[in-house]
Amino acid sequence: MSLPAIGLGTWQNTDYDTCVETVRTALEEGYRHIDTAQYYGNEEAVGEGVVAADVPREEVFVGSKVHAEMFGLAYDEVIEGLEVTLDRLGLEYLDLLYVHWPVGNYDASETMPAFDELVDRGLIKHVGVCNFSTELLEEAIDYLESPLFAHQVETHPLLQQDDLVAHAQERGYNHVAYSPLARGNVFDLPEVVAIADKHDASPPQVSLAWLLARDNVSVIPKATSEAHIRDNLEAVDLELDSKDIERIQNIERTERYIERDGAPWLDE
Repeated sequence: MSLPAIGLGTWQNTDYDTCVETVRTALEEGYRHIDTAQYYGNEEAVGEGVVAADVPREEVFVGSKVHAEMFGLAYDEVIEGLEVTLDRLGLEYLDLLYVHWPVGNYDASETMPAFDELVDRGLIKHVGVCNFSTELLEEAIDYLESPLFAHQVETHPLLQQDDLVAHAQERGYNHVAYSPLARGNVFDLPEVVAIADKHDASPPQVSLAWLLARDNVSVIPKATSEAHIRDNLEAVDLELDSKDIERIQNIERTERYIERDGAPWLDE
């Protein structure tokens, strides 16, 4: 199963009933990718939402992340962490498992072979990492027998991540843009607003469509209301022209909105 262009991000969606309903609604509106993490504290609710939706499990791409502070990233800790995640989600397998941050006791020579073991056991289908530099990506690839499937990192018009996107395109994996709306800060960007007016679209749709126009890029915007869930999904059908794309590419302002968690390489 390939990675859908747009998925539902669930970071900070920690009210149990709201999270269940958000996931169920998104899937029934047409989303086929749900993203969560051990660190989010909502895997149980996400799993219930997946089960509650009138969508077959095999059509839903579910991703989660192992975190150094939750179980650790040593070989046995990765295996244990994934087993706990599956139990919380109520699922037999994950479509994608990520290293959430390469911090703590992360060691590519030990962490990545544990992911290969999980693939071999059929507990995960694909391997991903989050918040890596190009150097750390190359190291992870060197220690993996499975293909690297995805790299998830903050990406939006104010943090365009050209080098990381180019690396994904060169190496043939997916670049997954989290916080693709810059925590709402794209809503008032003059360039984005002007393009939205031109296409009779919303600023969020323009930001997402700009990202999706880049090869190997998918997006996981957060949303809880049905209106925002539907609005974001409609970005898949918005086609920007070359002038629109260039206008956003030429934005000179750069802003990062997610804490680096001791990962200074993301500012390199």
